[in-house]
Amino acid sequence: MNSSRPRILSIGGGTGLSTLLRGLKNRPAHLSVIVTVTDDGGSSGRLREELSVMPPGDIRNCMIALSEDENLMSRLFRFRFNSKGELHGHSFGNLFLTALAGVTGDFAEAVRLTSEVLAIKGVIYPSTNSQVSLRGLLNDDSWLSGETKITTSGKKIKRIFLDPADAKPLDAALEAIATADVITLGPGSLYTSLIPNLLVKDICDSVRRSRATKIYVQNIMTQPGETDGMSVADHVEELANHCAGQQLFSKVLINCGVPSDQLLAKYQAENAILVKIDRERLAAMGLEWVERDMLSADDVIRHDPDRLAKAVYEMITL
Repeated sequence: MNSSRPRILSIGGGTGLSTLLRGLKNRPAHLSVIVTVTDDGGSSGRLREELSVMPPGDIRNCMIALSEDENLMSRLFRFRFNSKGELHGHSFGNLFLTALAGVTGDFAEAVRLTSEVLAIKGVIYPSTNSQVSLRGLLNDDSWLSGETKITTSGKKIKRIFLDPADAKPLDAALEAIATADVITLGPGSLYTSLIPNLLVKDICDSVRRSRATKIYVQNIMTQPGETDGMSVADHVEELANHCAGQQLFSKVLINCGVPSDQLLAKYQAENAILVKIDRERLAAMGLEWVERDMLSADDVIRHDPDRLAKAVYEMITL
């Protein structure tokens, strides 16, 4: 490993991945990212339904996170239309990616070209270049299709599947896994931002074969409709269950900072609580874990980008 500029590959989706990337981009590293493409809500969902395109939202967020914060193009990609017409709620970045994918006929190529426009620090790969959606098997043995329906059903998720199940990753993404010094997974929604990446054909096996330091970044709070009541060990077990029982990430990064009672009460009113750190189970599973206060100093319970990146770098040298 080049300790001065390690090759770091981050896997995930949603705001959690963007938070990590904001911290990592300010540190010496060669960055690459694999991002889930199963989103069917909001602007991405509307574009997907109306135009049968790949959902651009999570990838757009990663691009913005890796760009210069005050860059004019970065600000433009953040811009969201506010109108009474069909454009309402769409972000310019989503529309740009969708249009460029239409021009090139290749979503992955559109991502590459857009990354050049934004001059981002790193390389971003969609987890697959195929149209995929999620199917969920729930605890009552019923099935639901689509990320939004699965997470708003009010029922516990037993297992997540990709549809189609044989979606393939980009060759370049597999190469990024093979050559990485460090692979991170998370933070992010367990069943809708993290596991979907691992379900893409050959991703699990490629991560397993990699000699990189592999770090799972645990969410701070449980997520209503998705991980209600789940502990750290529960999250890790579910990751293994979706990878043929293989424990891919032997290191776990956990927040130990405690939010204010006022903030916790606000989240508890929405059925979200701090993820329990069950240390005895983690030890019995043969895992290494590091606990750090990584709380953001604002009125939302989330990771601070710089504290998170610092903790990841600490784990690289352990």
